[in-house]
Amino acid sequence: MHYRKLSTAMSFWVQRGGLVFTLAASALQAAAGSPANADTKPCRIDGVPNELQCGVIQRPLDLARPQGVQIDVHYLVVPALARNKRRDTVLVLAGGPGQSAISIAPAVLPRLTRLNYRRDLVFIDQRGTGQSAPLQCADDSHLPVAQALDPRALLQRLEQCRLALAQLPHGDLRMYTTTIAMQDFEAVRQQLGAPQWNLIGASYGTRAALEYLRLFPDKVRRTVLDGVAPPDMVLPASFSTDGQAALDAALLACEQDAACAKQYPQLRRQWVALLQGLPRAVSVLHPVTGLPEHFTLTRDLLLRSVRSPLYVPALTSALPAAIDAASQGRWEGLLGLGSGLAGGGGKRKATRLAMGMHFSVVCAEDVPRLGTTSLAGDKPGADFGNADAAFYAQACQNWPRGAVASDFYTLPLAPSPVLVLSGGADPATPPRHGQRVARALGATNAARVQHIVVPQAGHGVAAVGCMNDVLFRFIDATQDGDALPQDARCALKIPRPTVFVPVQKP
Repeated sequence: MHYRKLSTAMSFWVQRGGLVFTLAASALQAAAGSPANADTKPCRIDGVPNELQCGVIQRPLDLARPQGVQIDVHYLVVPALARNKRRDTVLVLAGGPGQSAISIAPAVLPRLTRLNYRRDLVFIDQRGTGQSAPLQCADDSHLPVAQALDPRALLQRLEQCRLALAQLPHGDLRMYTTTIAMQDFEAVRQQLGAPQWNLIGASYGTRAALEYLRLFPDKVRRTVLDGVAPPDMVLPASFSTDGQAALDAALLACEQDAACAKQYPQLRRQWVALLQGLPRAVSVLHPVTGLPEHFTLTRDLLLRSVRSPLYVPALTSALPAAIDAASQGRWEGLLGLGSGLAGGGGKRKATRLAMGMHFSVVCAEDVPRLGTTSLAGDKPGADFGNADAAFYAQACQNWPRGAVASDFYTLPLAPSPVLVLSGGADPATPPRHGQRVARALGATNAARVQHIVVPQAGHGVAAVGCMNDVLFRFIDATQDGDALPQDARCALKIPRPTVFVPVQKP
């Protein structure tokens, strides 16, 4: 489920080490058209040079009390360029849970330029995120490494955040489940007058899309699920299984690559030795301040640092060098890869998760099922163990839990064409989840669903190579019968990035 920053470690563990949608930033060339609807007004957002359209709709915090506390749900419309635009709007569902859809729009828009020519694009800040009754915890990414990475300190800061959020007018943390949020999205569709959506969801956004599809099947024209995190996933349990598989695959890939095996012939042994040698005192330079710091590195902290780069194959290629350096006492590379602080301040702000919303969703929808329900194949990884499950169980002990109907965990039949995308190297939402969801969606009509696996892709496939064209052809096809199957052979042979070799000093 695409998880950011209760702290530096939470940024990596929960956002990158969770299921946050990894977005590729590029130069933006989006143009604004005429107002999408009388309910929107001209606006500007950071990172977009053009004037767009913004809207807001008032919704009850508690849907069972329509006259009770009200919240504002904000949304952004990028109007189609063409005058004879098509009425089936494209809705982009953000990851996390906890990511602001409006904040990530500047990074997403360049990938959707062709769709935007004839279709409006809509980004809704889901309740609890962005400007929609936000549930933000303090941004403590500049804490000392030792304090930022200490699980006990993380839990204490989370508890402080929970108490502070409860004092807000919209602080009933039971009212932020995916089911409630998708009813907000339906209200936005009605306000915009769009007859149907084309849904594009990534990571947690796929869970949201599946729930919208279950609740409002006739309002969906096409659906793209990129990196599937279905409602029955039991998130913390799957973390360990899928993260271990991705780590094992990365180590094996080095052993099978002549250049990597020659450069790092003892890589697996070095990794095992690192784990066995913990806890230990280490000295590193803080990835933001550059100041030296000294702390005790534990097994959990090391595993968090390894999980983060596994989301992006280009970063995974640097793991062998980082592991090799750590085995020689140089920890900056490994901890730097896992810090989640490589991007600039603006990028961090845009991708920062509303951690209050994040835990409101996970504590209600996933944690209650830990230990009682799990997917076939969900076994704790040999290295990762049950650390994720234990952390979330503790974090959710006092967190208010919204009501979740049993039907939420069922996968709907596809009422219209669905394109499922999976990255073969994804440590969070690998193909096993996409395969199961595709099979369930197409149980009565397999022709309505296609599952495409890009073997060497990480978390998020739509931005890889030619997959952008595949997505466009799928949504743009006039007839459902022409939408599927899509030819994605152009992406299937994308190679794994070659191993990173540090520059050697003369």
